[in-house]
Amino acid sequence: MTTTPAIEIAGLTKSYDDHEVLKGLDLSVPGGTIVALLGSNGAGKTTAVRILSTLLRADGGTATVNGYDVATQPADVRASISLTGQFAAVDEILTGRENLVLVARLRHQPDPGAIADALLARFSLTDAGARRVATWSGGMRRRLDIAMSLIGAPSVVLLDEPTTGLDPEARLEVWDAVRGLAERGTTVLLTTQHLDEAEQLADRIAILHEGRVLVSGTLAELQALLPPAEARWVEQRPTLEDVFLALVGTRTPARAGSEQEKEEGR
Repeated sequence: MTTTPAIEIAGLTKSYDDHEVLKGLDLSVPGGTIVALLGSNGAGKTTAVRILSTLLRADGGTATVNGYDVATQPADVRASISLTGQFAAVDEILTGRENLVLVARLRHQPDPGAIADALLARFSLTDAGARRVATWSGGMRRRLDIAMSLIGAPSVVLLDEPTTGLDPEARLEVWDAVRGLAERGTTVLLTTQHLDEAEQLADRIAILHEGRVLVSGTLAELQALLPPAEARWVEQRPTLEDVFLALVGTRTPARAGSEQEKEEGR
């Protein structure tokens, strides 16, 4: 992890006709970290990722990736990032190894076969590598998708809700793959609407609501925003869910224990 931002967003705005999606988004992602952009459907997560990946132009504000401006230096941005969308972009007719070899050839990498074999081993897919991807589970396909995104050694990986539609076991497989990226020094910006996903994976969490980041920090820093837990039977710290729902105004944070427990403890 470094203190130098790999992604820097300031005052980003974007509207679709008369609907304002981003309303001055500010976000900084230190190099070598996993940062989760946490928000409900419609909060603006995917729009932000599309702007960062140069697929969409912002109406206002600035955004840089690895020091490159996404508006004026899009080719340099694309050369240094990889984007994984909400659904695995793999060819089901090909085998897993063939998918990786194809992408390596498209990116003009030397020795595509060796790259494919190394990535299959890294993501624990070697045994399935010779099978058509149509026979793979959802978690395996998503891991292959992430493996394909690493060809060419991008320094920044954008993951837009990577566990959408996956069962719990497949989600855990993807979580392990994401942790592996950070362990090797890759910067990861992860968008999600799952509180536990942000809590489990992220070094820092930014809560996005109605086009703006309400607050960002480590899990401990976000928990400290709410009153400390009241000790009755068991002391209970605020969960990330408590922080999120309190900030977006859905409900008040839960307290440790209950009135019944309080009565029983007298």
